[in-house]
Amino acid sequence: MNPQGNVFKSAGPLLIKKGNGTPPLTEGLKVCNPDSNLKLKSEGYILKEREDRRIIVAGCDVGSLTGKAVIMEDGSIISTSVVLCTPIPQKTAEIVMNEALKKANLKLEDIQYIVGTGYGRIKIPFANTNISEISCHGKGANWLLPPVRSVVDIGGQDCKVISINENGDVLEFVMNDKCASGTGRFLELSAKALGLALEELGPESLKSEDPCSITSQCSVFAESEIISLLAQNESIPNIAAGIHRSIASRITTLMRKLGFKKDMTITGGVAKNPGIVKFLEKEFGEVKKMPVDPQIVGALGAALLAKERLLKQTK
Repeated sequence: MNPQGNVFKSAGPLLIKKGNGTPPLTEGLKVCNPDSNLKLKSEGYILKEREDRRIIVAGCDVGSLTGKAVIMEDGSIISTSVVLCTPIPQKTAEIVMNEALKKANLKLEDIQYIVGTGYGRIKIPFANTNISEISCHGKGANWLLPPVRSVVDIGGQDCKVISINENGDVLEFVMNDKCASGTGRFLELSAKALGLALEELGPESLKSEDPCSITSQCSVFAESEIISLLAQNESIPNIAAGIHRSIASRITTLMRKLGFKKDMTITGGVAKNPGIVKFLEKEFGEVKKMPVDPQIVGALGAALLAKERLLKQTK
């Protein structure tokens, strides 16, 4: 369950223990995986279709690099999906939503309200409305981590620092969208220049004893700087650490413009990078870690706002 007491329920049919009708206790979203369902069935659980559906809503976040979808039932997450973007936002939205629906054993017409968000939000054909990803990340982060007041959303093409209140409403924000430097795309290019897989870049930076200085404010020039450092026989861990310190420095500048408020968390795929977390914690102290995949936070916030819109309509 999340800190507010909302249980992450299993997707699709309920799993009921033979004999006493007591559903199994599960953690996180384990039973969204069909293999987990099979394991539970082998341990004496049977499938029983849900009979009391009430509020089923969804959020769909089509960003620059990935598409995300979250489906919620009665205020609980029942299904999530993350896919790589296609060149066509509508297609990305359809692929990621269909995958989430399949996991939840639902059809699109079962969803009572859908909010679209992200760069491609106006292209999501099945959304009832669209809302800025800034609002959605604030709302999603608040639902998962209620004490948080500062949210850093590092996307594929931009970086945002968002200040929120106790309800997850946005108070103010600042963003860097003029250059890919300091974004997920910059990390991808840097990893490629170092001959590493993207997921290797963060752990490699933790091996550094003397991070290199990467001073370029432009991602293209920064990539050239990385190549020059390699030519000078600088170690890969030191270059990787320099890359992460450079990104953290840009985020720190944005944070100081806004005014840092405790507590802090990171959303988006870059939140999985331990190098970024390390350098930000040097500046601001503990970074609260998401209890779910940080990539889905925007879609989660969209689903929460979908529920709010639906309830307003039905009053």
